[in-house]
Amino acid sequence: MRIVWEILIAVVIAYAAVLALVFLFQSRLVYYPEIGRAVTVTPQSYGLKFETVEIPTADGETLQAWWVPVEGARGTVLFFHGNAGNISHRLDYLLMFNRLRHSTLIVDYRGYGMSTGTPSEEGTYRDAEAAWDYLRNARKAVPRDVVVAGESLGGAVGTWLAARIEPRAVLLFSTFTSATDLGAGVYWFLPVRLLSRIGYDNLANLRRIQSPVFVAHSRDDDIIPFSHGKALFEAASEPKAFLEMRGGHNEGFVFTRQEWVSQLGAFLDRHVPG
Repeated sequence: MRIVWEILIAVVIAYAAVLALVFLFQSRLVYYPEIGRAVTVTPQSYGLKFETVEIPTADGETLQAWWVPVEGARGTVLFFHGNAGNISHRLDYLLMFNRLRHSTLIVDYRGYGMSTGTPSEEGTYRDAEAAWDYLRNARKAVPRDVVVAGESLGGAVGTWLAARIEPRAVLLFSTFTSATDLGAGVYWFLPVRLLSRIGYDNLANLRRIQSPVFVAHSRDDDIIPFSHGKALFEAASEPKAFLEMRGGHNEGFVFTRQEWVSQLGAFLDRHVPG
C-alpha cells in the first residue's frame, strides 16, 4: 500500500510540475518565430514589384513588412500570417492577391523575421494597429478600401483589428475559434481553460464584425480541426461564404488553389467595388 501511495504522490508532483511549466512557458507553445527565421526570398522571385518598409509600433518595436502594389488596384489586403515562419513563406498569397487586383501589405509580427521584439498576444494586436496606421497614413487607405486577411493565428489578429475598423471584408484561412478552445482539444489531459493566459478569441471578435466574411478550412486539417472553421462561419454575420479545402493545415492552399482563387475572386467581386 505504501508503494502505491508513493507512486500516486510522484504522479501528482509530476503533473503539478507540468501544469506549472505550461502556465509559465505557454507562449512557447503558441509562437514559433525561430522556425524559418531567415528571410530568404522576396516577391521579386514571383515577378512582383514590392517595397520593403519598416513600421514602428506604439511601444517602440520595428516591424518589417512588404508593400506589394498593383496598378489600378481594386483595394488593399492587409495580411497576417500564422505562428511560424515569416513573410517570405507567404509568396503564394501575394501572387494570388496580385492576380485578384489587390495591393497587399504583409507584415512580420514582433520577433518574427527581421522584426524586433518578442511575440505576445497583446504585442500582435499592437502590431496590427501599427500596420493599419501605416496603411492609413502612408498609403491613405480607408476601411472601406481594405480587406483584412488572416491565416491560422493571423486570423485572430485579423478579426481583432477588423472588429475595430470595420473593413470592406474579412478573410479567414485555416483558423480557430479561440486559442483556448484549440489548446483544450490538443491538451485534453490538462485544465487548459484554467491555465490559459493567451485567448485569441475569434468567436468574440466575429460577433462584433458586420463586414462580409470569407472562411476557408480543410476537413483534413491536422492542426486546427475542421469544426473550428465551421463554427466561425456559423458565428459570422451575413453576407458570408465558406470554402472547403483539401489537404493538411499547411497544404490546403496548394491542393485547393484553383477553387480558392475562383471562389475568393467571386466573393470579392460581390463585396468589393471594381
